[in-house]
Amino acid sequence: MLPKSKRAGGRGGGRGAGGMKGGSKVIVEPHRHEGVFIAKGKEDALVTRNMVRGEAVYGEKRVSVQNEDGTKIEYRVWNPFRSKFAAAILGGADNIWIVPGARGLYFGAASGTTVSHVSDLVGPTGLVYAVEFSHRSGRDLINMAKKRTNVIPIIEDARHLAKYRMLVGIKRWYMLKNFDYYLNCMVFLLSPFLRNPVCIAMWFD
Repeated sequence: MLPKSKRAGGRGGGRGAGGMKGGSKVIVEPHRHEGVFIAKGKEDALVTRNMVRGEAVYGEKRVSVQNEDGTKIEYRVWNPFRSKFAAAILGGADNIWIVPGARGLYFGAASGTTVSHVSDLVGPTGLVYAVEFSHRSGRDLINMAKKRTNVIPIIEDARHLAKYRMLVGIKRWYMLKNFDYYLNCMVFLLSPFLRNPVCIAMWFD
């Protein structure tokens, strides 16, 4: 169990809005959404616990925390200017339905930027079915999933459910056909982080 806060040293490469300045001392504290954390330093940042320690997915910065027993926990900065989910969390979303051990579908996975953080959130006991239509982005998604065993990449048109229903399972296929009733949905504004004003997420257990 992670203590309420830990001091850490910033590390890792990658630039861009929402990142942290490398080398700065920070304190990592739990966010109100389970599995999400806030790294507080010269610049506060949303972070997730890295499921694949020592590996960055898209050049994001990383923060390491040393426990009293000498072991280390690594966190990855979650940039709200590059991820709708991160923007939603910082924008005050009441519930994201993504918790450790959860399983769900992610439509429009692209190269896996946000999916990798969802992978961190659900952890080794959870599962993310990541659907992406573009084969170019899909290659990056597949490469990311090679090191994250809780991510199942599906390179298909999300609208053609019959093409990947066997990967998701019969029960979930039935839920997808009736998602307006069965799947949890949330809609919220993302401004000022992204131009796209609305995010819709669907998740199931």
